[in-house]
Amino acid sequence: HLPGTSEEVAPPVQQCFMVPKKEINVVSDMAKWKRSQAYADYMGFILTLNEGVRGKKLTCEYKVSEPIEKLVALLNTLDRWIDETPPVDQPSRFGNKAFRTWYAKLDQEAERLVLAVIPKHLADAAPEVAVYLKESVGNSTRIDYGTGHEAAFAAFLCCLCKIGVLRVDDQMAIVFKVFNRYLEVMRKLQKTYRMEPAGSQGVWGLDDFQFLPFIWGSSQLIDHPSLEPRHFVDEKVVNENHKDFMFLECILFITEMKTGPFAEHSNQLWNISAVPSWSKVNQGLIRMYKAECLEKFPVIQHFKFGSLLPIQPVTS
Repeated sequence: HLPGTSEEVAPPVQQCFMVPKKEINVVSDMAKWKRSQAYADYMGFILTLNEGVRGKKLTCEYKVSEPIEKLVALLNTLDRWIDETPPVDQPSRFGNKAFRTWYAKLDQEAERLVLAVIPKHLADAAPEVAVYLKESVGNSTRIDYGTGHEAAFAAFLCCLCKIGVLRVDDQMAIVFKVFNRYLEVMRKLQKTYRMEPAGSQGVWGLDDFQFLPFIWGSSQLIDHPSLEPRHFVDEKVVNENHKDFMFLECILFITEMKTGPFAEHSNQLWNISAVPSWSKVNQGLIRMYKAECLEKFPVIQHFKFGSLLPIQPVTS
């Protein structure tokens, strides 16, 4: 079953593991990753949510379950910690070292935060699930953030689906309520601590920090009666519609953070605006996500595997 489409609960969890660095082989390990149960479950989760939000606005009506509310409360706690940990004065403009203080608090409290979300009979899953939460906010050594960290948060949500905390009817709330709140907190982290983009391709990349909201955001816009891909480079259209569509919210954030002509600082997005339909944009972004994120060793070398997202070959 795809995560998010089954009511089954995963077997008892074990501690997460990573392949020791000295044993990593770029070619063979990437092939192993693409054949793994983890890859199949992760992509299944992404595509299930992609279909779940198709043609829906952020502001539409949807069910908000108790676990969803608890996840939002968790993210609100992370947001509050940013306010309690202001940037420090330092010579370097980027990579404010106060982020390490903020991260140390998350590192210490992550399991407790997860335990507040999951029911008591699933408490044994907390150590493994908490690993993905800690991985999802950026690297405390380099003080950077990128699509690998974003993937860790999606994996965190995927694990909650696999153990039965999140259910099939939570799909819209997972994207619109939880993931959207996660984006807000990450943007605040990026701005507050001036975090570096992790593995950024600069002008040749889709975005310095995120990818998934462009996929799910383009799905939201499929079959929209008036908004076409060419419209997202129009400032007026973005300002009027960003609260309804995740894709446009991303464009707004980019234009707030970068100066100069859009075609120069966001060339890939500028090219995408010439695609004739949102369905083609969505399909193209999914292919691009696999090629540029999930199949790039510098991104996936940090991905954690365990009993919920195992490295073993896919069985179904």
